[in-house]
Order: sequence, then structure tokens, then C-alpha cells
Amino acid sequence: MSTIAFDQFALTRIADFARSLSRLHQASRRQLVDDDAIDREFNAVCMSVWGYTTDDFSDELFSIEDHAFLDSLDEAQARIFAAEQGYDLVDDQGMLTDWWGYCWMILAEKRGLLTPENRAAARAAIEEKYLSAPNVIGVIVGR
Repeated sequence: MSTIAFDQFALTRIADFARSLSRLHQASRRQLVDDDAIDREFNAVCMSVWGYTTDDFSDELFSIEDHAFLDSLDEAQARIFAAEQGYDLVDDQGMLTDWWGYCWMILAEKRGLLTPENRAAARAAIEEKYLSAPNVIGVIVGR
């Protein structure tokens, strides 16, 4: 029996959470769509699925091998990797447009990086970066 045969009903189907994001990507083919809107929608999907976003952990927490793995992924490998972790990266049109970002989240979950401590450290680093910029006197953060 194949080792890549997965029970499709046991997988978390990310597409079920990404319908608005998919519509934004489709609209972007016909008209200009603000990148910030796409980022907000991607983050909303991540929050719905994992309760965290890619802003909630530092890339430096991944090993060199993890970075190399993520950088080498193609759609087929990503689909298998995600399925092995319990996720489905496919919608009715095929592979989700943001599959690579979802793989970052899946690997972060697998490595145990989705923690309140890592979130606090990542947010502090973001605030520090903004505060060090010229003409910035404060950072307003919604929590």
C-alpha cells in the first residue's frame, strides 16, 4: 500500500478557512488589490487554523535545515508534507495560492514554535524595529 495514501476526511482543509483569501487572489488577476489586504486575509486564515500568524515567531527559530527544506519545496512536496502533518493545501481550483506560507505555519507548529513566549518576543522585535525608524514616536498595537 502506498505510504502517501491519506484519509482525506482526517485532514484539516485549509481551503475551508481561505475562501475570502482565494477570492482576493482571483480579483487581483482582474484589478489592483492592495497587498496589505492579502496579508490581512492570510493572517486571518492562519489565526483561524492555528491561532497564530507568521508574525508570531521569528524566522531565526528555524534551523538551517528547516530553511533549506522550506526553500526547496515545490507544490507536490508541499502537498505531501502538509498531508503528513494533517493538513490539506488544495481547494476546488487546485493548490492554494499561499501554500508556501501555510507550510511555514505547519513546520512552525511541528517544531513547537507557536507559543505565547515566541509571540511576545516576535511582537517586541517588531515594535523595536518600528520605534527605531526615524520619525516614529510610538507604536499602537491591538491585542
